[in-house]
Amino acid sequence: MPETPKTDTPITHSAAASTATPEASAAPRPWEAHYAPGVDWQSPVRQVPLHDLLAETVKVHGARNAVDFLDRKMTYQTLSEMVDKAAIGFQKLGVKKGVNVGIFMPNCPFYLITFFAISKAGGTVVNFNPLYAEREIAFQVADSEITMMVTLDLVQLYPKVAPHLGTGKLEKVIVGRMADQLPFVKGTLFKLLKRQDVSPLPVDDRHMTFKALMETEGTFQPVTIDPQEDIAVLQYTGGTTGTPKGAVLTHANLSANINQLQRWIPSLKADEDNSVLCVLPLFHIFALTVGMGLSVASGACLILLPKFEINELLKTIDKKKPTMLPGVPTLYTAVINHPKIQSFDLRSIEVCVCGGAPLPLEVRERFEKLTGCRLVEGYGLSETSPVATTNPVGGKIKTGSTGIPLPHTTIEIRDPDNPSKLLPQGESGEVCIRGPQVMKGYWNRPDTLETTFADGAFRSGDIGYIDEEGYVFLIDRLKDLILCSGFNVYPRMVEEAFYLHPAVAEALVIGVKDEYRGEAPKGYVVVKDGESITEEALKEFLKDKLSKIEQPVAIEFRDELPKTSVGKLSRKDLAQQEAAKDQAVAS
Repeated sequence: MPETPKTDTPITHSAAASTATPEASAAPRPWEAHYAPGVDWQSPVRQVPLHDLLAETVKVHGARNAVDFLDRKMTYQTLSEMVDKAAIGFQKLGVKKGVNVGIFMPNCPFYLITFFAISKAGGTVVNFNPLYAEREIAFQVADSEITMMVTLDLVQLYPKVAPHLGTGKLEKVIVGRMADQLPFVKGTLFKLLKRQDVSPLPVDDRHMTFKALMETEGTFQPVTIDPQEDIAVLQYTGGTTGTPKGAVLTHANLSANINQLQRWIPSLKADEDNSVLCVLPLFHIFALTVGMGLSVASGACLILLPKFEINELLKTIDKKKPTMLPGVPTLYTAVINHPKIQSFDLRSIEVCVCGGAPLPLEVRERFEKLTGCRLVEGYGLSETSPVATTNPVGGKIKTGSTGIPLPHTTIEIRDPDNPSKLLPQGESGEVCIRGPQVMKGYWNRPDTLETTFADGAFRSGDIGYIDEEGYVFLIDRLKDLILCSGFNVYPRMVEEAFYLHPAVAEALVIGVKDEYRGEAPKGYVVVKDGESITEEALKEFLKDKLSKIEQPVAIEFRDELPKTSVGKLSRKDLAQQEAAKDQAVAS
């Protein structure tokens, strides 16, 4: 078979440079003493095309349920057949290596079908947050260079995509019908009662229904995937600078992280009783890997909920008895604080992996007592596919620690002011990561190489230290990122929305403590001379310009904002001022 041409789109880093160096491999690894029996650091992790994970599961467990979506179930065999049909459709539309395809939808079966079909056709998935405001969609459409977008016929989704058709390289929108994914009765009722939620679609060459995609005639042309080089996903993140960038994740990056987690959670095996309840959105890298990827590779059933609603979540756990529930601290906090929590049976849950934000000790202890499960906190980033460290399942958990490195993963602490300098054990510095799950680089950002990697190790932008047993502790962040309910909120994007109002002269946004979400954005604004505006009016102005998670919890008007010596607005100084005020109030 002739070699398939690789994409010539420039990236910034070789995957080989991010793996553990021979020196690191030979170094002492005290954390291995806390690995579960049968798990070792040095054994190679599997790095394969992502669609191979599905194919391998189908061969052995094809008759088992792969997906349960609002009571409509689909076996692995059926899922595989639908992926094959969609892959033919995508190939006929021109999807191949070097072609980027956007997915703009909530958790649903169409997401899995689309994801694995694009992978099988050789294309690259670009995840879009359905909560994005229109200007955020416009930025990512242009930056990612997608040629087509896959979405649903809901009024919350399609109308956001439609204005971008014909901009950049986006020339095709594939639209699935929400009703087609529901059980018969629910689908019929949706058609009858939810018509106001369905968006009418134009009939032209730029639009295609998901049904038509699946019915495309032809024969699939096999594609040879090089897991180390071929890009599976562009996952947009603020990186270490706060400007959204596409993390280039290869098939090897993602499949390696999935395999690392399989070894970490051996109880999640192909069994009729094993299932993963995923309410975290699949467009988020945490859910993509720890929810969908791990479930498919392990042959478990993926129970999907389209959005987080605490009553629906608890009813689903009580009824469907999932054995694993990945989540963020906000989710577990909502569970333990539900006023009628004792009326739900949550004892089926055996293990939970928590990420996205620090997990309070009280939340972990109360959740574990309530469910009898093991709740372990982990750490990672979009750039690391995402998991780099986690507390051992069944092993020693240290309060305040994000755990120990996964197999074939090395954590280094480097001097933030001199990244080439490694710091000794126990000293605080920038957390840097090596491993097969570390991205190749940022999409079309060759200028970021020097600031993103230090001697081949990924610079996280987080400050922390490693104790004598190899446990990682995070204490601060270099970047301005706000972690809000486990989601990344970029201050610069929120500030740009403020500046769209004609009365705003200057604006800064920082994260403030929030009891429920961990952190939340707060805006500080200087109004132009001769202008006036209230907090309520400005919040109303921002409603359609920011996603719900980005909306500021408060807006404070000031006569001036702190600036650096060269006149640049300083978030750092503002955060220090606010911290000093909080400390003064506390004392």
